[in-house]
Amino acid sequence: MSDCYTELEKAIIVLVENFYKYVSKYSLVKNKISKSSFREMLQKELNHMLSDTGNRKAADKLIQNLDANHDGRISFDEYWTLIGGITGPIANLIREQEQQSSS
Repeated sequence: MSDCYTELEKAIIVLVENFYKYVSKYSLVKNKISKSSFREMLQKELNHMLSDTGNRKAADKLIQNLDANHDGRISFDEYWTLIGGITGPIANLIREQEQQSSS
């Protein structure tokens, strides 16, 4: 990755690359993550920020909640919903910590 990118741009690139890392090369539905690949992504990539990533039922429930069109796969937009859902609480925590340290 080029050094000319800002930290934010690099973060966005990592998020996009992570999505495509789990899109099956053999999938009939391109640009979507299958349930099994999504479970793998949760366990490998988000095990510190989400609880129960190894729990199949919890992962399937998350897939069901994210899967807006109910096709059993996670599109990029649905994945982005997950990222937004994770970053919101983190942003609130950071803001609270900053407020406490400035008091």
